[in-house]
Amino acid sequence: MRFKDYTWPHNPEIYAVEYRRQIAAHKIPLGGWYLQDLGRTYRIFRGEGIFAGERAYEEFQTLAEVFDQTGPGLLVHPVWRTVSAYFVTLELMEEPLPDYVRYRFSFWEDSTASGGLVEVPVEGEPEGGTDPEIPAGGWGAVHTVRKGETLWGIAWRYGVALTALIAANPQIKNPNLIYPGDQVRIP
Repeated sequence: MRFKDYTWPHNPEIYAVEYRRQIAAHKIPLGGWYLQDLGRTYRIFRGEGIFAGERAYEEFQTLAEVFDQTGPGLLVHPVWRTVSAYFVTLELMEEPLPDYVRYRFSFWEDSTASGGLVEVPVEGEPEGGTDPEIPAGGWGAVHTVRKGETLWGIAWRYGVALTALIAANPQIKNPNLIYPGDQVRIP
C-alpha cells in the first residue's frame, strides 16, 4: 500500500472501505417522514496494522510525518482501486515497544480529483454554465426539479443567489422541501 511518497513495508492487517449516502429526512405534519436521497458522498478507507522489528517505532514516526503533510495525495492499494484521498486520522493503539507498534488509520476520498465542485470559467460563455438545457438567466427560465435536487443545488447550477431563487418562487412554502416535477422559476 502507498500514500504520497510513503510505501508501507507490508500491507495493513485490516483494510475496510465504507461507502456512504447522504439522506435528508423531512417530517410530514401529523406523523411520517419523507426521505430524500442526496446522493453518494465520500468513501472512508480505514485500516489497522503493526510495524514489527528493530525499526518498528521509526517506521511509525515516518508514517506520522506523512500524516503531518497537508493536502490530498494518491492512495494506492494493491487490491482496491487508486483514489485521491486525505489522510484524516492516525492512531497509536498501545504503548510502543522498541520492536512492535500497533496503529490505526483512516483516509477520506477526495472527489475534486475527478470532477467534484471545481468550476473553471471559460471566456465568452454565459453565466448559466455550459449545459444546453440551462438558459443564461433572465425571467422566464423554468427548471423542473429532478429526484435528489435541492434549491441550493439548483441555485448553484444556474449561478444565482439562493435568496433570489427563493424570492422568485413564492409558491414554494418550505425551501427545504421540494419534490420531483416541481417548477422553479430562475431569476
